[in-house]
Amino acid sequence: MQIEIYSDVVCPWCWIGEQRLLKALDGFAEPVTLTWRAFQLDPSAESGPLVEWLGRRYGGESSVRRMFTQVTEVGKGEGLTMNFDRAINANTFDAHRLIWWAGQHGEQRPMVEALHRAHFTDGLDIGDRAVLAAVAAGLGHDEQEMRTLLDSTDGVAEVQGELAMARELDITGVPMFVFAGKYGISGAQDPSTLREVLDEVHRRESKAPLTVLPTPRGAVCDDDSCTI
Repeated sequence: MQIEIYSDVVCPWCWIGEQRLLKALDGFAEPVTLTWRAFQLDPSAESGPLVEWLGRRYGGESSVRRMFTQVTEVGKGEGLTMNFDRAINANTFDAHRLIWWAGQHGEQRPMVEALHRAHFTDGLDIGDRAVLAAVAAGLGHDEQEMRTLLDSTDGVAEVQGELAMARELDITGVPMFVFAGKYGISGAQDPSTLREVLDEVHRRESKAPLTVLPTPRGAVCDDDSCTI
């Protein structure tokens, strides 16, 4: 089964939702391929303290800190450490290019995890190409090669295409999980809910289409009559 995950690496509920999906997949019998697709919560974002940036949008820093308290506790329940006081607001376009590149050279999940952790736990500016190259190097990739990649146009058209696809699908919030290219569910749902979706999609997709075999002449009824 193909599962496409539309998410942004600076979205805390995306990180939580991805962990819950992995739990839902534990013991799932069918082979699954996970593909991350780009989505940007703020394509115009600039680097700066996240608390200050969100405070200007959501009624002040005290209001934002209350929001952080809730999501931090939920994240902790999934084994995630979120240090919002250290987090840096960032434009994530180049981070999505790294995720795309990882998908062309193996598995995307380690890169996604490393970028989430860099942003939420370590307080790194993942809008900075030198930081991104260092994060990739931490996964064993050549740091200079990653910097060369990011300074090129590789992945630009592909990420732009994924962002356009999200708009075509009318995706306005993330995470959004798309199963088998047909069934979508949004939000950081509980693992039990995601498992129910997995099982239902598997049931629907496993239904083989009816194959009509040749029938002896006359042994058939149609809308008008039966013949013998």
